[in-house]
Order: sequence, then C-alpha cells, then structure tokens
Amino acid sequence: MAGNGLPPLGRVKLSDLVPSEGLPSESYKVSVTTLSQSLVQYSAAIIQFSSSDGALLRSGLDSARLYFHQRSSFPAPDMIHTNDSREWCKTSGYYMDPQLWQETYDYRPGLTPIEPNNTMEIPPGGLPDIFCLLGKAARDILDAISFYLNLRSSPFTEILDNVPLRNREISSSVLSVCCHARPSFQGTQHHNLTAHEDGQLVMYPDHENQVDKSLISLVKSDKPGLHIRDLHGRWVPVDVDLGPQEAIVYPGLALYQATAGYVNPALLRTEFNSMQGSMYGRCSLAFKLMPKSMTSLNCSEMRAAGHGVEAQFQLPIPVDDFMQRSHPTDQLFNRHNFQSFSFPTAQDGMQHSHNVPVLGFQLAN
Repeated sequence: MAGNGLPPLGRVKLSDLVPSEGLPSESYKVSVTTLSQSLVQYSAAIIQFSSSDGALLRSGLDSARLYFHQRSSFPAPDMIHTNDSREWCKTSGYYMDPQLWQETYDYRPGLTPIEPNNTMEIPPGGLPDIFCLLGKAARDILDAISFYLNLRSSPFTEILDNVPLRNREISSSVLSVCCHARPSFQGTQHHNLTAHEDGQLVMYPDHENQVDKSLISLVKSDKPGLHIRDLHGRWVPVDVDLGPQEAIVYPGLALYQATAGYVNPALLRTEFNSMQGSMYGRCSLAFKLMPKSMTSLNCSEMRAAGHGVEAQFQLPIPVDDFMQRSHPTDQLFNRHNFQSFSFPTAQDGMQHSHNVPVLGFQLAN
C-alpha cells in the first residue's frame, strides 16, 4: 500500500485487544484506536497472532492445499453452490461456485457433512482448533469495536452462539476453507478481464463485488489477492504485505445493521492475476462470526449509548429475514447523508500520551 501513496492498514496485536477487568491499559486504548481508525479508512485491519497461533494457521493452509489438490477436476453437479440464502446457517462440507472460481469446505460445529453417496467426508486438518482460535479472536475484536463505540461490555452476547455450544446446538458461525482458481478445477470457465492501470490484464470473477453478512470476518490466505474498497471508493489490496502471523479482519452487514450504520461493511473482490502458474490456486481460511438465526438485530445498545439511530434502523429485524434479503451495495455506500461521532476525550480518557487522534466510524459517501 505504501507504493500506492496510501497510509498502511492498522496493525494490531491480538493479545493487546484481549479485555481485562478494571481500567483499560494504554496498550488496549492504543490498539482499539488503531483498529477503529483502520476500519474507518479501509473497512479492514491487520491482526497479529502469536507465533504458535500463526503456525496453526499456516498448517491449516497447507492442509487446505492438499485437500483441494486431491479433489476431482469435475465435481458432481449436486455440489454446485446455488447461493440459496435460506441455507445460510446450514452449509457444511464441500461445495463449489463456478462463477466465483471458488471451491469451499465449510466447517460448522454441530453438523457432520455427508458426501452425496452417503460416505463420510475427510476434511482438511486442524479445523476445530482453527475455529476456536479465530472465533475467540473475532469476539475480542467485536468487543474492542464496542469499546470504541462506548457501548457496554459484550453488548452482542444475546445474538451470538453459546460458548461452548449446548447439546444439539448448531453453530451459526462458520469456518470456510476456500480455494480460488485451482488450475485443475474444470468449473472455472467464467471470468471477466479488467484492464489494470499499467495496461496488464487482471482477472476478477463475474460477481466481483461481495459483502459478507457476518458481524466480523477474519481471513488468512497463502497468496495476496483480496481487495477492499476504502472510504474514498478506491480498491485497495489489503493482504500484499502480510507477515506469517497476520490475518485480515473486516466488518460485515450484520454489524452495520446492529450499529445503525456506524460501522461500514467491507466491499470485497478477489484478483486472480497473482495466481497464474500456481498449481494449487489461492487457498484461504475465512472465519465468519455470525448472529444466531433465532434472534433479532436491533440498535438498542446504540440508543442506550446516546447515538442517533436513523429511521431505517429503528425496527428490529429477525436475523433469518436479514440473511435472506438482498442488500444492494449502492444503497450502502452511496448515501448522501452520513453519521459520525467522536468521544468527549476528557470523559473517557481515549486521548492519551501517544497522541493518537480519535476518529468516529462513518459511512462512505
């Protein structure tokens, strides 16, 4: 990003975002501010894991490459993902989306995937441990955003899964092991070619602009290629200089709804030009922290904290309805009015000796 003349994404150690009893530490306040400013500017930030956790993520990517590499070049037609929004909290096992050049294995605790011939699927390795790691990280990040918004601690507990899950419960959150543009995958015929600034051709999938419906998403990839639209409408590559222990975090539509539009969802696309010549394609681990299906998204916590709530966010929306409806991105990112706020620094102590300015979340216009 430095080569583009843009300031870098905020980098935050996950260990500095873990909340503790009593007054917030200086490192916590600095990290929360760095995270929040990066989400304002880019709708994304970089999270740094410990060396042992980074090793777990890298080993998960190694397992993912082998898993997809051994799969058939001609997947069965019933494995084609139909993008049925009614099944948003029931996906499990392998499926593919030819239009996105993507194969996915969804790991969802509480569901055991079965192949069409009723045989057990052998999944990529380490998924339960990676799910726990990224799930805990996503909740800590969500609490950090809540702290910045001046909400009470853990304000989204009521709409999240139990930790741990109770008997017969199925996780709403999901860990997706993805592979983009595997050369041996014969379903990848559909693509667009877009001219790059330097005249080179860059490949994007047919549906290049995507928005997750999650609260928080965490993504660790083995190759760069993820682009997110920033506050000013520019497409920014966000994973070109990630370290071995780093991952990308970005907000989704559910958090946008639950915070009355104060936190922008990330608008995404994936570039495939960097994957040419790769025998595996681009593999990634994507954890999505999702709200429970049998609950509602409302802005009561925002009102309780004194934030203004516009009319479109006034009524609670059942999560299942929210996940099944369409959300045109032009309505999210091209609003003429926007909301913003900042903290009264004398009251909450967010202005500290490091002289990091405090910015409010706002909608891009």
